[in-house]
Amino acid sequence: MKKNYEFKQVEKEMQNFWKENAIYNFDQESQNEIYSIDTPPPTVSGSLHIGHIFSYTQAEMIARFKRMQGYNVFYPFGFDDNGLPTERLVEKEESIIAKNLPRSEFIKRCATVSEKYEKEFKDLWQSLGFSVDWSLQYETINPMVQRISQQSFIKLLKDGKAYMKESPVLWCTECQTSIAQAELETIEKDTTFNYLKFKVGEESLLVATTRPELLYGCACLFVNPEDDKYKKYIGKNATVPLYEYEIPILTDDKVDIDKGTGVVMCATFGDSTDVEWYETYKLPYRKVILSDGTIDESVPLIGGLKVLIARKQIIGLLLENGFILESKNITHTVAGHERCGKEVEILPSKQWYIDILTNKEQFLKAADEINWYPEYMKNRYVLWVENLKWDWCISRQRYFGVPFPIWYCKNCGNVIIADEEMLPINPLETNPNKSCSCGRNEFIPESSVFDTWATSSVTPQINAKWGEENDISNRILPMSLRTQAHEIIRTWAFYTIVKSLYHTNQIPWKDIMVSGFVLAKKGEKISKSKGNSQLAPKLLIESHSADVIRYWAASSKLGTDTFFSIDELGIAKRFITKLWNASKFSISHLQDINLNADVDLKPVDRWIIERCKQTAVNARKLLDQYEIGPARHEIDDFFWKDLCDYYLEIVKERLYQPEIQGYKERQSAQYALYYCMLNILKLYAIYVPHITEYIYQEFFRQKENSISLHKLYWETEEFINDEIILFGEKLKEIIAETRKYKSENALSMKTEIEEVVITTDDKFMELFKRTIGDIKACCRAKKIKIIQDI
Repeated sequence: MKKNYEFKQVEKEMQNFWKENAIYNFDQESQNEIYSIDTPPPTVSGSLHIGHIFSYTQAEMIARFKRMQGYNVFYPFGFDDNGLPTERLVEKEESIIAKNLPRSEFIKRCATVSEKYEKEFKDLWQSLGFSVDWSLQYETINPMVQRISQQSFIKLLKDGKAYMKESPVLWCTECQTSIAQAELETIEKDTTFNYLKFKVGEESLLVATTRPELLYGCACLFVNPEDDKYKKYIGKNATVPLYEYEIPILTDDKVDIDKGTGVVMCATFGDSTDVEWYETYKLPYRKVILSDGTIDESVPLIGGLKVLIARKQIIGLLLENGFILESKNITHTVAGHERCGKEVEILPSKQWYIDILTNKEQFLKAADEINWYPEYMKNRYVLWVENLKWDWCISRQRYFGVPFPIWYCKNCGNVIIADEEMLPINPLETNPNKSCSCGRNEFIPESSVFDTWATSSVTPQINAKWGEENDISNRILPMSLRTQAHEIIRTWAFYTIVKSLYHTNQIPWKDIMVSGFVLAKKGEKISKSKGNSQLAPKLLIESHSADVIRYWAASSKLGTDTFFSIDELGIAKRFITKLWNASKFSISHLQDINLNADVDLKPVDRWIIERCKQTAVNARKLLDQYEIGPARHEIDDFFWKDLCDYYLEIVKERLYQPEIQGYKERQSAQYALYYCMLNILKLYAIYVPHITEYIYQEFFRQKENSISLHKLYWETEEFINDEIILFGEKLKEIIAETRKYKSENALSMKTEIEEVVITTDDKFMELFKRTIGDIKACCRAKKIKIIQDI
C-alpha cells in the first residue's frame, strides 16, 4: 500500500468499480428478504446544500447496513421536478414571468432547467458513493409517474374522496395559486393595531383591527355572549366607518374577551375564523381582495391598489375623518406561503380537494401502526392531524405539473373523467374519447395542475410501479423504511399516509426515520432561501473527500440538529489517516498468513476478537434503531482505543520478531489481526465506503469469496465471552498504569523498567500467565510478577 491515501484517485475508481459490476442493483431473482426504502425525491428548486447531504447520507448508510445484514435492498431515487418550486427556479434563472409566456414555451423551459439540475443532483449523490440502484430512478413529471398520479386521483374521485367545490381557499397572491394548509409558515410582521369607531346609534363601539383595508368586506361584528360590557349591543346594527353601511352585531364564544376591545370585525376574509363564521352564520360575501393581491376596482376609496398601499391609504382616511381613536405599533404572526414568504390571503375559488377532515381518526390510528425513529417525532404528526382545519386542496393554478385528467361539459357542466387507458393525458391537448351523458361533445379542459405533493405522496406506489405491467406492489408494499427530515412530516409523511390508506388500506411503510437539520448558526437551518449555504457540497467533496463528509454526517443522534463548519471535518480527516495507517501496518504483517492453519489463540488475541464481535453486536442494535451516530461512536471506540492504542502495541513484537516470541504466537496474532481488520472494514463500510473498499481490494479480496466488501455480511455471532472481555479491560488498566508511571517520571515509553506487578482474581491468573510475553514487550519490562488477589 502507498504511504499516503489519495482520495481523489480512489473515490472515482471505486465508484466506477461499483457501477461496472452493478454491486448495488436490486436483485429481482433473490429469495432474500426485501428491505425497501422510500427516499425523498429532492425538489428541483436550486442547488443542494450541506443540510441535504446530512439527511440523505444518513439514509444511505442504512441502505448499506441492511445490505450487509443479508437483505435484498430496494433503494431507488427520484427527483421532484414538477410544481411551483421548479417554476419559481425557472422564473428566477431565466428572468421571466410564467404568465407572460405561452404555456407550452414555459413548460419547455421548465423541462430543460429540471434536466440540468437533476444531472447535477445525480452527479453529487454518485460522488458521495450512494449505493442507489439508478435503474429504479424516476422523475415526478415523467409519463409513468404522471399516469400513476392521475390514476390515483381518478380512484379517489370515484371513491368519493376527491371533490370540487367553490369556497374560500388559502391563496398566494405572489404565486397566484391556491395552496394547502401544510404549505403555510408563520411569519412575524410589524404592523399597527388600529382602534376604530363603529357607530351604534349615537354611541361609538371600538373595534381593534390590523386589517382596516378589509373594512368594505366587513359582514358583521362579533362579541362574546358572556361579555357583560357588550350585552346591550347584541342584536343591534353598527355602521361601518367611511363606508356607512349597517352590519349586525352577533355573538360567538370564540371571541376572546381580553383581546383588543373584545369586539371582533368579521370580514371576507381576514383569517380562518372569518371563514368559519361566514359558513356557520351564512354571512354575505363582500369582495375586496383579488387573486393578484390588488383591491377590487369596485371597492370605494382604495380600489385598484395593492394591499399594503390600500392599508396605508385607508388608515389616513380614517384618521382624517376621526374614526381612529389610537394606533399601536405591534409585531404579530401571520400565515405566509413557505415557497415565497408572501402573506397568504383567503379568497373564494373553485378548487379540487381530497377529503381528510372526516378521516382524522384513521390517520391518527395509522401513526400507531408505524414505528417512529426517533419516537418523539410521532407527536409532531399527531399534533398536525389533530389541528387540521381544511381539507387538502390539491389544485394549483400553475403550469409545470401533472394535469387533472378531466374536462367539463360545455353544455351541462358535467365532469368527464379520462379513461384509464388514455393516461397519462393532458386535457388541454386531447379531448375525451366519449360524449357527455347529455349527448354533447363540446368540452372545457381543466387547466389547473396537481399540487406537487399530490404526486410525491404516492412515492411508495411509484416505486412499486402501481398499476403498471411490471407492478411489484405485492413484493415491496408496505415499504420497509421512509427517510425524511422533520419539517416535512406535515406534508410528505402525512400526505403519503393519507394516499396509502385510501388506495391500499394499509400503512405506506413500517418504519419512518426522521433526521434533524444542519444549522448555520444557533436556531437557523441552512437553506437555499436564507442564503446561508455558501459551503457548496461539490467543493467540499472535491477538497476534503466524500468519505470525510460522510463520516461527519454520522456524528449525531437521529433527529437532532447539528452545526456545520469546516473545522468539524478535522476529526474525520484524522480518522481516515488512522484507518489507512492501521490497515497498512496490518496488511504488511499478513502477507504470509495461512488462514487454514490450526491456531492456538493467545488470551490477548481472543480478547480483541471478542471485543470486535461485541462491537458489531452493539452497533447492529443501534443501527436497527437507525441510530447512525451512536453506532459509529461505538465502532470508533473499539478501533481507536482497543485496536490501535492497545492491541497493535501489544502484539507488535510478536509480529516483528517471531524468532524471539515464537512462530505459533505470530500466527495467533496474524489470525486475530486479519479477523479484526476485515471486520473493521465491514463495520466502517457503511460510513466510509470508498477507503474501506479500496483496502479490501488491495488485500482481502484475494482471501475472501466476494467481489466487493459491500457484498459481505457483518459478523452474526451474538454470544460474547464476558470473562475474556473483562480480562482485556484489566490488561488495558495495567498498560495504562505503566504508561502513566513513565510519563510522570519523564521516561520515554521505550525505557525498560525492572518489574510490573499484577494483582488479579484467581480466574484471570492463567490468562495473565499466558500473556507475560506480550506484557513484557508492550511495557518494556524485565520482569512480570503476578499476585493472586485475596
